[in-house]
Amino acid sequence: MSPIIPAILFTLVPLATAHAAPDQRPAVVVPEQPLITPSPTLQDAITKTVHRRNILDDVKGEVNGILSDLGSAIPSYVASGVPNFFQDFPVGQDAQKSLGIDDDQVDALPTSVLNIPGYGNWTDQGWNLRFHGNVYKQPQTSQEKLNDLANIFLIDTDIKDLAPGQQAQARNLTASIFVLQQDNENVTFNLKPAPTAGASGEQGGGGAVTPNGGNQQVRFPYPTTSQGDFDAFVQIESDGLADGNSTSDIQRLNVYTEGSNIGNATAYLVPPTGFSIISDIDDILRITKIYQPKEGLLNSFARPFVAWKNMPEIYANWSRSIPDFHFHYLTTTPEQITRNYMDFIYKTYPGGSFDTRPLNFSDVSATLSIRKFLLDKVFETYPKRKFILMADTSNSDVMKAYPQMTKDFPGQVQCIFLRNTSATDDGDKFPYDTSGFQDLDKNTYMFFKVPDDLKGLDIQNGHCLNTTIPQNLTFSWQGLPFGLSKDSAAAPRYAMATSWMRMVFAVGLAAAFL
Repeated sequence: MSPIIPAILFTLVPLATAHAAPDQRPAVVVPEQPLITPSPTLQDAITKTVHRRNILDDVKGEVNGILSDLGSAIPSYVASGVPNFFQDFPVGQDAQKSLGIDDDQVDALPTSVLNIPGYGNWTDQGWNLRFHGNVYKQPQTSQEKLNDLANIFLIDTDIKDLAPGQQAQARNLTASIFVLQQDNENVTFNLKPAPTAGASGEQGGGGAVTPNGGNQQVRFPYPTTSQGDFDAFVQIESDGLADGNSTSDIQRLNVYTEGSNIGNATAYLVPPTGFSIISDIDDILRITKIYQPKEGLLNSFARPFVAWKNMPEIYANWSRSIPDFHFHYLTTTPEQITRNYMDFIYKTYPGGSFDTRPLNFSDVSATLSIRKFLLDKVFETYPKRKFILMADTSNSDVMKAYPQMTKDFPGQVQCIFLRNTSATDDGDKFPYDTSGFQDLDKNTYMFFKVPDDLKGLDIQNGHCLNTTIPQNLTFSWQGLPFGLSKDSAAAPRYAMATSWMRMVFAVGLAAAFL
């Protein structure tokens, strides 16, 4: 039995004993990457640095409070917005053992880099650009082995029963999970002006402009962590870039990883003022169905990514109509499997920067804190920008974090938009807590059902509510099944621990026998 399975089953135990909740990277076919071109060789490396991130120390104090507030009855894959089976991915020796390869075989493998699209900010010293990603080695794994490993993540489905294209995607995604992270590695990047990124229908793909300069080489100042991660802001040379205090343009740079033909990304230099959107992806920009584990896994592992209704039209319109609008895509999906996410976004939505869940946020408690941590980082990086927050009600961490941002960063949250998934998809039977919105200005947020509800809003002037869309908020638990009253002390516990216990345990047992 796979070493992942006990961890999966272990996370189901709190559901069985729940008390009342408080009120409240690939071997078969490499997925196409945005702007993959041969890496140029440039000179004059730069080593100036600022603001190295220490994630684990920063969030230790938040985890227990978040878990307590959410309640032990909430399944982790709903609370985090990530299916439960996206927890506890194997790393290091566990991954190597699962693949059955020895150290000599690992040493012979080439090194690869996951380079996540970053964002840069302007300070008195100039532009500082965030580089973040992971260094790893990709074993050459047989198709038979990948099929066996892929079946770990599929519920009531065997990979051999999928269509050929879906089998290939499942193997690719599985291969990206079973990679070998490389610690103590040094990474060097080459920067060039980016002519295009994204798919807004505009010239250049939307979300930014091509600068007149920026060609340079940057040597990342720190070796990779024990899990292969790198993440820090590094000061870069202007070299023809417009100063952030003299332009409102968002400048777009291609970032090529030296020595790796798949470690390329696009970065965005964002001025101190203006508007930014921080957008979730699952069940708001694409159809995932997180709240239905079997469908959620098939939609993530095997099926092509599909946009949710006409959301690309909404984002393309905002890119054209809101001057210098910065798009930032934040998903708590583990970084190993986010290449498909980035590829989908760049082919479907305006170009923008990304945040994902790093490897050192691997357990349930850390997953519950990562979204708020990443939100804080973006807000702190741009204290004078206004933010639009986009997500859906199936994420309990969103329902807590988004209204909290208005209190932690007064004046910076322009609008909050939440798709009411339980009102638009009868497969979502999880309740959601709207109590955090009780003290907010009712014109600054909207719970909507379809993308067209977002049309015609004057976001720049803070008019975020379509008055034709009923809100019907009780500022308590909503979407409770079986007609339970929001005032019932047992409602949250019964709604989650009783309605879903059988389903979740059935899922766990099915996985155990794969």
